[in-house]
Amino acid sequence: INGTLTLIFQPAEEYGLSDSGAARMIADGLFDKYPCDAVFAMHNAPGYPAGTLMFREGPAMASSDHVEITLVGTGGHGGMPHLSSDPVVAAAGLVTALQTIVSRNVDPQSAAVISVGILHAGTAYGVIPDTARIELSVRALEPAVRALLERRIKELVSSHAASSGVEAKINYQSGYPPLINSTSETAFATEVAIDLVGQDRVIAPCPAVTGSEDFAFMLEQRPGCYLLIGNGLEGEYHGCMIHTPGYDFNDANIAVGASYWTELAKRFLVA
Repeated sequence: INGTLTLIFQPAEEYGLSDSGAARMIADGLFDKYPCDAVFAMHNAPGYPAGTLMFREGPAMASSDHVEITLVGTGGHGGMPHLSSDPVVAAAGLVTALQTIVSRNVDPQSAAVISVGILHAGTAYGVIPDTARIELSVRALEPAVRALLERRIKELVSSHAASSGVEAKINYQSGYPPLINSTSETAFATEVAIDLVGQDRVIAPCPAVTGSEDFAFMLEQRPGCYLLIGNGLEGEYHGCMIHTPGYDFNDANIAVGASYWTELAKRFLVA
């Protein structure tokens, strides 16, 4: 072979924010200390036949941003709402209004998600609270759509709060960027897979995923490809989704995955 193979052992992969393990390694000089012409990574994918290798050029996984919204009103007696500025009513309307951003501001051919994961207000049924808190998961496959979502969320929250007579405080935390596989590296990685396991065990292009991955930070710095390996079909023992108690890694994938990495490295570094 002609070249150097660098193995990257990265901590804090599931941290979720912009200072995750990948971002910190890059800031610490990862690619300065260990120059790379391209980077590759593989992730397990239940729901597909075990050992199937999957590739997608361009946007393959979504960005992931965390938004905390606090609505501040004036609490009071539940029987006298006219003497209060109710943040609960404002929050209830805002949850519905936020969904119009995806349905009315984002091109229907572009993927975007705004999900409310937390809605919390009050401690007693007969008391209007001072505050209500909403937390969002915001995702997009394209940087332009990601920027659009941030702008419209801030605009909508501010205007909705004002029209409801409450104050809005927004903490918008940028997380992982969209994961975008480069064209030539994805084509190369796909070709290696076809030669290794056969066309019938390769899916290219595979569907994009609205989950997120901090390998996206590395792909912002270097060209490369993030691929998936099937763990087992839905309904099978190894088909249980990741991040759930029933998940079990399919050991049969070890041979396929290791063989793939060996072949990819040899082909990339051929003399």
